[in-house]
Amino acid sequence: MSGVLILAGSPIGELADAPPRLAEELAAADIVAAEDTRRLRRLAQGLGVRVPGRVVSYFEGNEVSRTPELADELAGGARVLLITDAGMPSVSDPGYRLVAAAVERGVRVTAVPGPSAVLTALALSGLPVDRFCFEGFLPRKAGERAARLREAAEERRTLVYFESPHRVAASLAAMAEAFGPARRAAVCRELTKTYEEVRRGPLSELAEWASGGVRGEITLVVAGAPAPAPAETDPAALARAVAARESAGTPRKEAITEIARAVGLPKRVVYAAVVAERDEG
Repeated sequence: MSGVLILAGSPIGELADAPPRLAEELAAADIVAAEDTRRLRRLAQGLGVRVPGRVVSYFEGNEVSRTPELADELAGGARVLLITDAGMPSVSDPGYRLVAAAVERGVRVTAVPGPSAVLTALALSGLPVDRFCFEGFLPRKAGERAARLREAAEERRTLVYFESPHRVAASLAAMAEAFGPARRAAVCRELTKTYEEVRRGPLSELAEWASGGVRGEITLVVAGAPAPAPAETDPAALARAVAARESAGTPRKEAITEIARAVGLPKRVVYAAVVAERDEG
């Protein structure tokens, strides 16, 4: 019989936030795959639980090579618990490859739900939470980061990013350039920890604040693009917008796609506006 893979949520700051089942599963696992084995031992000590199973490291550097080994153990009947440094495995942390391997082999995958920096920051941000998307970490190189942000500039859903403290100022400045300086955002720092802080305001103000240096674990929440004004969805205006991009060298098909994304309309609507303007002309 195959075993079971357990994805274990761990505290993002406050130890008391650990789910009650975590201690039980740590004590019952045959193998505990931990992103940082030293942090795991400190966590187990804080929870007052002994981990009798075999403890192995499972982090970005060995995730590819260790996944087949753990998948074999699961197929052989082992109970494997996967835990990362904070939050849920697979969310910008190791885990996806092992989950995919387990699913491919028909192994049951379950979870011990726990704290999440994504949802905690989203809830504290004061920004709309009915629709959102998680973008993970932005690229480190400025050019790649700018390109990624341009892709998201017209996204209507609230955006959530992780960022390291030494890059947060540059990322906020790049966001202000790509999304506009007035776009609302929140910088969530050290969530659930002693020095928890949530800064809310326009991207330009947050970028200026961050230029003085920011410390701790950072999650950025950015409001989605505003709904287009009615005038922007007028067929003649849509056709003019496409024509302007074409005159700048953008192929018509690509221009139609870009305008449709910008105003939040289906591509067929923009295409119909272009055809109607051509026929009238």
